[in-house]
Amino acid sequence: MTTTLEKLERVDEPILIDGMSWREFKAVEQLLDRPGVRLSFLDGVLEIRRMPGRKHETAKQRISTLVDLYLEYAGIDFTPTGSVTLESESGKVKREADLSYELGANRERPDLVVEVVVTSGGINKLEAYKRLQIPEVWFWENGRLRLYSLSEDGYAEVDRSLVLPDLDVLLLARCINIENHLQAMREFRAAIQSV
Repeated sequence: MTTTLEKLERVDEPILIDGMSWREFKAVEQLLDRPGVRLSFLDGVLEIRRMPGRKHETAKQRISTLVDLYLEYAGIDFTPTGSVTLESESGKVKREADLSYELGANRERPDLVVEVVVTSGGINKLEAYKRLQIPEVWFWENGRLRLYSLSEDGYAEVDRSLVLPDLDVLLLARCINIENHLQAMREFRAAIQSV
């Protein structure tokens, strides 16, 4: 059975197409440049995903709001770069994070990317970000925040952010899990201001 883009809207798992060259990927990317579809590429594998739903977007916006509050309060110069497209032809990789941040001025690439995971499968996101040389990657999945820091050997899971070492990660995760957005903002703001 052939999966069309219309059917993709009803499917949570990604479509994976193996054996593509970078040139073939770039041609397909132009053909599939349409609303509601997100493409990623790693080592000859094209991943096609439908755009995320409400659960994903709500978590993404909550994380964005709280991280923005923290960065402002901490006085850290930052640029939120959202789901900016990151790619490297030599690394055979293209990826769009759910959220990304440049910390400091005149950055070439984000220092931090955040992935909100509500479905499984697809390309190896950590391998993709390793090739893109992203210093830190956060995954929000099943109400839990996992942090990965890049070293010479690849990513290692860490308990504390290395790019935002003073951030209380447990507080952040607790506030992301609060059902009411305004309450989450108020509790997070009160907690970081009381430190």
